[in-house]
Parts: sequence; C-alpha cells; structure tokens
Amino acid sequence: MSEMWTAKLRNKWQKDLPIEKLLPDDQPAYVVSWIYVFGVLTLAALAMIIFSGVILAFEGPAWYHISDTGLFINSLHFWSVQMFFVFMVVHLWGKYWMAAWRGNRFRTWATGAIAFVASIATAFTGYLVQTNFDSQWISFEAKDGFNAMGIGAFFNVTNLGQMLLLHVAFLPLLLGVITVIHVLMVRRRGVVPPIDAEPSLNGVER
Repeated sequence: MSEMWTAKLRNKWQKDLPIEKLLPDDQPAYVVSWIYVFGVLTLAALAMIIFSGVILAFEGPAWYHISDTGLFINSLHFWSVQMFFVFMVVHLWGKYWMAAWRGNRFRTWATGAIAFVASIATAFTGYLVQTNFDSQWISFEAKDGFNAMGIGAFFNVTNLGQMLLLHVAFLPLLLGVITVIHVLMVRRRGVVPPIDAEPSLNGVER
C-alpha cells in the first residue's frame, strides 16, 4: 500500500464513505415521513439564497434601490432566507425530539447545530448591508453591544465594506463547508431511525 497521504486519504474515504453511501439509490421505509423532508427543503432554500445572493453581490449593494429587477432579486433573496430559517428550525427541532445523536451520530447533530449558529451570523451581516435606514439603525444599535463586549475594534458593524466581506465571502464559505460536512456525515451514518423503530435499526451504520 502506498504511503503517500493522497493514497491514505483515498483509502479512508472509500472505507468510510463508499459510492453506495454517497449516492444511494434507496432509503429506509421510515424516511417517507414528512419530518425527513425539512433537511432537503433547507438545502433547497440555501441554494436559492446563494443564487440570488450572487446576483445581488455582482450588481452591488445599492442596485436593488434603483432597479425593479434588483428589487425582485432582493425580495427573492429575503424570502429565501425566511424559508431557510423556517425549514432549518423545524429540521433542528425535529431531530432534537428524535434524539438524532443516537447510533454514533453526535458529530452529525453537532455540525447541524454549528451550521445554525453560522447561519444566524450570516443573516445578521445581511441586515447590515441593505444600505438603507433599517441597516443603519441596526448597525448603530449593534455597535454599542459589540463595544460593550470589547470586540468592536475587530468586528465593526458600521463598516459596510467589512460587513460585505463577511456576508458575501467569509461567512457563506464557512457555512457552506459546515453544510457539506454535515451532509457527508448523514450519508456516512445514514438517516436516524425513529425512536420507536425496531431495536435492530438503532445504532446501525449504513
């Protein structure tokens, strides 16, 4: 066996996540339940957020103020965010009450919770880059809070350029990486069975 790190990484990937798990062609019968749909709906809303956000970022933060098309794209972006959080909260609470950390799935649950926190930070910076009175009010109210915590010099919510960088580049990249890791973990361990499912289904690595 090759000692190169690329070969070791490939072998570990093929062992932990073979193509049959990465791209399965069947699912357990209990996945038919609606509670399992909200994770996919969250991903669909995230895809729409990224699509509309790329257009908004390309045209500039003030474009939607002077363009009907820009206003439509901005509204699409806004409502995609609302749907994203609705679906994500239902998904998060659903998995909480299902005890989704069962079967050695704690890290899967943890990455989902971390993604939720990262999405809040991303949404917050989104409110700060609206370039309107609403964003000014939010930023100057938040400034006092961050200064009180002693981090105002590093996280300047009144700096539009800094908030644009965080909202358009850094935080979406961070959220995207966490989301990919979360989905890969779901593929590796399989979706968690219902608590009242047959005991043989619990804790089984698929």
